Amino acid sequence: MLGIHDPGIILGYLFSILGLVACVVYGLLFWNKGVATSEEIQEDLEWENKDHQLTEEI
Repeated sequence: MLGIHDPGIILGYLFSILGLVACVVYGLLFWNKGVATSEEIQEDLEWENKDHQLTEEI
């Protein structure tokens, strides 16, 4: 079969193809998940401003 006689090589090819398929399926299922809401973005900005003010006080 394609000049490959070692089963380890065949398994390597098989696992790499299965890994590729798994990554594509995962990417399609979780596309755009975890996008921050405007409230979370506002909280992060407030935290950054507080951190900046505390850094300036030191």
